[in-house]
Amino acid sequence: MGTRRSAGIVVVRRRGETWHFLLLRAYGYWDFPKGGIESGETSLDAAIRETREETALTELEFRWGEVWIETEPYAGGKVVRYHLAECSRGDVRLDPSPETGRPEHHEYRWLPLEPAKDLLVPRLRRVLAWANDSLSGVAPSSP
Repeated sequence: MGTRRSAGIVVVRRRGETWHFLLLRAYGYWDFPKGGIESGETSLDAAIRETREETALTELEFRWGEVWIETEPYAGGKVVRYHLAECSRGDVRLDPSPETGRPEHHEYRWLPLEPAKDLLVPRLRRVLAWANDSLSGVAPSSP
């Protein structure tokens, strides 16, 4: 089976001196906004589209450039490339999907690093650590 590629965004928002990370819950599983890359899309274009579709957030600022990190293959070879963006305003809405008529996620939370880490599986903790390092300027550049 070949690699299936998806793209997403680690969306951050500053509250006082602390960065908060946007997490979405589907059933018992927490993740960042993400989804499949459609034909003709770059990973960044797909990540922006998926974030808009899943959260209704549109004002994303890529202050750190087009940096990214990819997950190790999981779930039968799926790889997700996550980008990093700040969203300083706008309310998250979990609107129904046009295909199913139901929201893709059940809940969202803006969380600081440690509480966010507690909700994520190990492969996403690695993404969270990368994003946090990027916010402080210590993450390595994307390959």
